Amino acid sequence: FIGHARGFGFVTPDAGGEDIFIPASETMGAMQKDRVLYKVLHKAEKGKKADGVIVRILERGQQRIVGTFEAGSKGYGFVVADDKKIAKDIFISRENTKGAVTGHKVVVEITDYGEDRRNPEGKVIEILGHINDPGVDILSVIRRYELAVEFPEEVYAEIEHLGTEVAEADKKGREDLRDLLTITIDGADAKDLDDAVSLKRLGNGNFELGVHIADVSHYVRENTALDKEAYARGTSVYLVDRVIPMLPHKLSNGICSLNPHVDRLALSCLMEVNGRGEVVSHRILESVINSDYRMTYTAVREILEDGTPALLEQYAEILPMLEDMEELRQILGEKRRKRGSVNFDLPESKIILDENGKRAVDGISFTLRKGEILEAETDLEYKNGLGQEAEISKGEKSVIGFDGLIHCLKKRVVIVPDDTMEVSGYSATGLSKFLTAWLDKSLDLEKNLDKSEHSLDDVRTS
Repeated sequence: FIGHARGFGFVTPDAGGEDIFIPASETMGAMQKDRVLYKVLHKAEKGKKADGVIVRILERGQQRIVGTFEAGSKGYGFVVADDKKIAKDIFISRENTKGAVTGHKVVVEITDYGEDRRNPEGKVIEILGHINDPGVDILSVIRRYELAVEFPEEVYAEIEHLGTEVAEADKKGREDLRDLLTITIDGADAKDLDDAVSLKRLGNGNFELGVHIADVSHYVRENTALDKEAYARGTSVYLVDRVIPMLPHKLSNGICSLNPHVDRLALSCLMEVNGRGEVVSHRILESVINSDYRMTYTAVREILEDGTPALLEQYAEILPMLEDMEELRQILGEKRRKRGSVNFDLPESKIILDENGKRAVDGISFTLRKGEILEAETDLEYKNGLGQEAEISKGEKSVIGFDGLIHCLKKRVVIVPDDTMEVSGYSATGLSKFLTAWLDKSLDLEKNLDKSEHSLDDVRTS
């Protein structure tokens, strides 16, 4: 059931197809995300949506609600849900307010879901703070989406033995690329450096492009507590003032972060690219790398676009490589344009917080420039390398490495599974389940649930 602030809603059938419009008088008190049994009264015809009634509520979708408390005159109160798709306020009796006052942002546990003409009831289980207090809005988002901030103790126990340096035993059997000039390019405030890039000119005039992805799978073993927790989280969540990581900081910011001047395990794709942007040959391998420089998008832009003297001197060792990268970027970009790619050159926004990281003091808008675009082009070539690795003779299984899949998901590369694809032993069905879980988690975080998925025109025509 998909609710609406005006009381009506829509049912998304399990079997697929168009949503069913449910008038406000026929919801039986159903709330956002409930699983319901419904009956269609009028089928869709002549541009009108099908409509129906709720017959039974099978399963409640939400047990806790985040919202703003409004006190009544006799000690009771109501909580107005942050999720605008929850049409009714939650009634809070005097003994269940937990001392909340008007303006408090609270978490409510629903004790009675009410009926068509009776509001749901609940009890305040946590007061997050006043709506005007710094940081309460972010905390509200965390509670609303039930984001796990802390990791279970068994996860910490599993990684307790890990140090800050790669063990010599873990390097055995991997290709040693530590002498290869390698850099990372990320935002200035990034802590988890999960990919690095290298480039050199070959004797035949071609480029050897190397893209190196932190080998997280070496430390995250299947069916461990760490693996299950990462699977449940699905993705790291970036909020204005913090990051809630998919993996503990000991991994994401430590042993799995490609920090400069330390050995790290990686999955590398080394590609020979000619002057037309064609990948002549490639190798995908488990490697050991040692990043030479931790570059930022801003520094790369100031070197390539502005020619800032101080930076040119500071990064003289990698200047020829950066210039070659810019040349290759232009070649690859032109190749993509000829294939009909669409470049959405839209501005991005960033909120600037005060020194305590609590209050917004400024907001900036910016467009992607050479640093970001240069890294994006190398990531696309890495994905293309993975695609070539999966191209086997017809009738055989196409196999793509699990970390390659994760990388594609992180970079929002669309992968459509079919009966000929496997991911590290996952069948098409298993892969579909994995993708569904990952997408459900990340899409649920990204949706703006304050906006209805249906226009008022949909309602009028119904």
